[in-house]
Amino acid sequence: MRSPNLFTGPCPICGQSDFENMDVLWPKLVTAWQLDSDEEAYINRQQGFHCRSCMNNLRSMSLAAAILYSQDYIGTLEAFSQQKSTLSLLEINRAGQLTATLSQLGAHKLIEFPEFDMMKLDVESESYDIVIHSDTLEHIADPNVALSECHRVTANNGICIFTVPIVVDRLSQQCSISNPSYHGQRDIEASDQLVHTEFGADVWKYALQAGFRSCEVFCLEYPAALSLICRK
Repeated sequence: MRSPNLFTGPCPICGQSDFENMDVLWPKLVTAWQLDSDEEAYINRQQGFHCRSCMNNLRSMSLAAAILYSQDYIGTLEAFSQQKSTLSLLEINRAGQLTATLSQLGAHKLIEFPEFDMMKLDVESESYDIVIHSDTLEHIADPNVALSECHRVTANNGICIFTVPIVVDRLSQQCSISNPSYHGQRDIEASDQLVHTEFGADVWKYALQAGFRSCEVFCLEYPAALSLICRK
């Protein structure tokens, strides 16, 4: 399952190539998620492989690289954020460690739970060129409604880019209420860490059902670093 071409850098956010890897999954979560050894390995890499300079993990690097790819920009996200001052970007919950970099955009706005409900955003329609969220959708009770709200607030010809944990050899499924699963931190079962949907190979359909005209899977590294680019 491991990619024959593992991502080795440079970091798409800061441009450095000093990386570190650490395991972040714990046995209870692996069991609840019913991960086999290959799935455990690539999700650990997705969440635990990180740049020692900017501290962004592989998941955030994939999101950053997808933003750059969608804008045909060659360079780092840091340079992009400093140069594209007129681009409007809505960040729904903090996208890992990317917020500090994205905030350099002149029209960057961060909104967070619980002040903002992703299924009913208090945001003007068609108001942002780019809408992003990272490993948030799995915690939303109805992902179709949440993505419909993303579609609503995205400007015409704009894009929504997001990541979710994807188990690539399964189809998406709703989590069992009787056997709840929590992402986030070991032994912390906070309500905002409860997982409602385990996403699989059909994750693209949620974006199309929400009204986006296309959904592209952007791959920084397969299968550990995948992002979805949805165009309105």
